[in-house]
Amino acid sequence: MWIWMALASAVLLGLYDVAKKAALRYNGVYWILAAATAFSSLMLSPFLTLGTFPDHLRLIFKAFLVTTSWVSGMIALKLLPITTVSTVKASRPVFVVLFSVILFAERPSPMQWLGIAAVFAALWLLSVNSEREGISFKGNKGFWALVVSVFTGVVSALWDKHIMSGMQPLFVQGWTNVYITVLLAIVIGIRALKGKKEPFKWHWTLLVIAILITGADMLYFFSLKQEGAMLSVISLVRRSSVIVTFALGALIFKEKRIVQKAGVLALMLSGLVILVVFSV
Repeated sequence: MWIWMALASAVLLGLYDVAKKAALRYNGVYWILAAATAFSSLMLSPFLTLGTFPDHLRLIFKAFLVTTSWVSGMIALKLLPITTVSTVKASRPVFVVLFSVILFAERPSPMQWLGIAAVFAALWLLSVNSEREGISFKGNKGFWALVVSVFTGVVSALWDKHIMSGMQPLFVQGWTNVYITVLLAIVIGIRALKGKKEPFKWHWTLLVIAILITGADMLYFFSLKQEGAMLSVISLVRRSSVIVTFALGALIFKEKRIVQKAGVLALMLSGLVILVVFSV
């Protein structure tokens, strides 16, 4: 059951990324995320329950990670083609393995190293294709924002598996959204005081974003809570959202070098499949 929840979450996540890219035409990064999480918090408010102080501290830390990942990811989405962003974000599961090697002294098998090598080869090919498209990763702020987004996303995924053993999915999702909304409101307020005020414009895409991320996260947290659920497999399945994002992004935003990027994406996904198959 958990694998189907993860798959449904991936589809909604892919649509969510496309909706965010579309929303950038009407509002700034912070307002889009703040409005989406505020609407999501409102939808989840009937499920909010009191919890212990340590639990709330854990969720505040999670909210900080998610906020950092979302904001940096939105900056990358604003500065880079959606097909490039979605392909790089698909590499996230392999970094979970690498962190396990560094932090926990785990030893991947030769086939797992092959999967890791395929992912990094895909990232290198993507950088070559991007340079031909006129995008230099080395000096591009969008790329470094994407690096931050992937890194904090990996840490957040590892943290999710840790905290979900002692908390209920809707408790985690509801309060995390509340804390993210508060953090984003603080950021918007600080930027306004510094003279970087961004005007807010209502657009229907904001509500669509909120509905999609609420559904995607709800399915994700419930899948993690299922008996026998494996984070490595769920991470891979969730990253398959890149297929939805890539296809719709190419169709809607008419981006360049789609065939070359599709080849890179296929190589990366094959590496992730190898990694997971030889990890379970």
